Amino acid sequence: QVQLVESGGGLVQAGGSLRLSCAASGRTFSSYAMGWFRQAPGKEREFVATISRTGGYTYYPDSVKGRFTISRDNAENTVYLQMNSLKPEDSAVYYCAAERAVADYIPADFGSWGRGTQVTVSS
Repeated sequence: QVQLVESGGGLVQAGGSLRLSCAASGRTFSSYAMGWFRQAPGKEREFVATISRTGGYTYYPDSVKGRFTISRDNAENTVYLQMNSLKPEDSAVYYCAAERAVADYIPADFGSWGRGTQVTVSS
């Protein structure tokens, strides 16, 4: 099972940008599809972005499409989330997730999770 550690969260003003990073342990990172999720207080966890194991496929919900970009560096065992034009409603704990994939696709569920990094967007 892969171990995941998020970083890069913080406090930013509305309209600003942040880049989150998720470092993964192990030598099989390129076998995993990766995802970013978030959870705000009192709300359910929601999907933010996913990327297939080669980076050939990405998927975003409408709420972040055009503002957030997920990318990965398989040589560095790291997945990134570039967040631009941030809004107060983007405030949440952001979690990195991984799921082993036998091919270059995005799985429906993710089994490995990091501990999260807090993102706060002030108005």
